[in-house]
Amino acid sequence: MDLGLTGRVALVAGGTSGIGLACAREFAAEGAHVAVCGRDPDRLAAAERELSAVATGLVHASRVDLADGDAGARWVERVAADLGGVHVLLVSGGSPPIGTATMFGPDDYRAAVDRVLLPAVTVSLAAVARMRAAGWGRVLLVASETACVPIGPLALSGVTRAALVRFAQGLAVDVGRDGVTVNVLAPGGVRTPPMERAAARLAGADGDVGERLAAMGHHSALGRLARPDEVAAVAAFLAGERASYVTAGVHLIDGGAAATGPDLPHLTGVRRDTYA
Repeated sequence: MDLGLTGRVALVAGGTSGIGLACAREFAAEGAHVAVCGRDPDRLAAAERELSAVATGLVHASRVDLADGDAGARWVERVAADLGGVHVLLVSGGSPPIGTATMFGPDDYRAAVDRVLLPAVTVSLAAVARMRAAGWGRVLLVASETACVPIGPLALSGVTRAALVRFAQGLAVDVGRDGVTVNVLAPGGVRTPPMERAAARLAGADGDVGERLAAMGHHSALGRLARPDEVAAVAAFLAGERASYVTAGVHLIDGGAAATGPDLPHLTGVRRDTYA
């Protein structure tokens, strides 16, 4: 299936590992020019090498801290100048600490908003200005299953991801007649590096990491965690021409976990820094 991404310029914020890198790889394999940004120079260099191995277009890698005020907007303008436009933006950021609502104070909630919501807002508004001028664009914001399903031990995630959804839906209405669509990806458990590190912490020195990873995914209908490339496949479709009538949507990619029901033993009694 030709997704119509050849020659498009796709920006992936947080594109140096996990879901973000998998999405960047999909865009590159589809013929897009791909720009990624991240904070860690080693991960950035590794991501650039991995993307260059599959890309037919250009690959652009920048060290950017999206939490640093207008750094994200400056990155968008720099990529637009270097690659000739902005057609697709995918924002894949970090997750806030885990814990119930009363485990946190106002400063924790404020920090979570600063970490998850505001960087996505800043970079999206900068990208949309370019997309409107071009008359075509796709904005994809990676949230979490907590955008759709309340999970008690993931209070900060629920608060920030719900806000991300409302921003995306408002933006979709605002820019839809300019040829720009806006969608939210809501993955459940995905086997990413942070998830693997969390499993190692939970397992301890003598524990079975594989057993912990299996427990993290057991409650889905498929009985496992998702692979990053499975989320990226959905992102690639939504970024393409064939998804031109899909906007303001929240796309749950949880392997049927919401239908199975909440059963999350791996979150019972864990510390708030386990998934940091």
